[in-house]
Amino acid sequence: MQNLEQLQLLIEQELGKIAYPKTPQKLYQPIEYVMSLGGKRMRPMLLLMAHQLFDKNIEKAIPPALGIEIFHNFTLLHDDIMDNAPIRRGKKTVHEKWNNNVAILSGDVMMIQTYQLMCNVDKDVLKEILDVFNKAAIQVCEGQQWDMDFETQSDVSLSDYMKMIENKTAVLLAASLQIGGITAVASKENQNNLYHFGLNMGIAFQLKDDLLDAFGNPDEFGKKIGGDIIANKKTYLYLKALALSNPHQHADLVGYFSTTEVTEDKVEVVKSIFLALDIHNITSELMKEYHAKAMQHLDAINSRNKEPLLEFSAMLLDRVS
Repeated sequence: MQNLEQLQLLIEQELGKIAYPKTPQKLYQPIEYVMSLGGKRMRPMLLLMAHQLFDKNIEKAIPPALGIEIFHNFTLLHDDIMDNAPIRRGKKTVHEKWNNNVAILSGDVMMIQTYQLMCNVDKDVLKEILDVFNKAAIQVCEGQQWDMDFETQSDVSLSDYMKMIENKTAVLLAASLQIGGITAVASKENQNNLYHFGLNMGIAFQLKDDLLDAFGNPDEFGKKIGGDIIANKKTYLYLKALALSNPHQHADLVGYFSTTEVTEDKVEVVKSIFLALDIHNITSELMKEYHAKAMQHLDAINSRNKEPLLEFSAMLLDRVS
């Protein structure tokens, strides 16, 4: 059984073997660029970890694992355009380095490449894998649309937000794990527990991401601190602060999130309200609750080889970037 470091190295090696055509240069060079930026490779790692719970030979799980990672990066390419994000993993985003049209078309190729890799599995499990992936891919798009809608919607509830992050972030982690179970021909019960382990871990991951966006170290986080505040994103931190705020704090929050004007003190004032209302600790506690739910599903999986997933879950909870 391979550990996290070995799986991550394997994924990097396999991604490095993908040969892109030299022309058209502006179609393929951006793909090579975005894939070279690295990242945690969580989704393919989870797929391979799930597979090796039931089958030590992970070769047959490598193509869909690579496909999941390329799909994830495709969504980042397009999300960055929609969010007008200048930085991704500490480097210029593709649309900043080239332009929007280049990023859109390169992303389209990445989506097609994803399906090429997804189809490179045993024919007995192909339909099942595509059903899981297609459902997750649609939900990711739904989550992204809700995320954009919330920027101009005044009546976003905490439950609305939790459903949005479940779709935008968590379902792809969950699907990665389930697909790994499918390639290893795991039982439906084990697949279901893998999926819900990933779903709850994904929600915990996004809550941690929200925290880091406001309170992380910019050198470690790889993105501009306060980006969600500047973009008026109604994160869990903001919505919980609204619910707990006094009239003066409420007016300040609504005022700052009602304008696209970026003032010098916007991020600091909003963060000061978050701190005054203990939003950091409240969010951390909710993150731990979802982590605990994930661990219940992990415990229910019928396998003795769960150490890499345990290590992964601990790393997620403790991460600083």
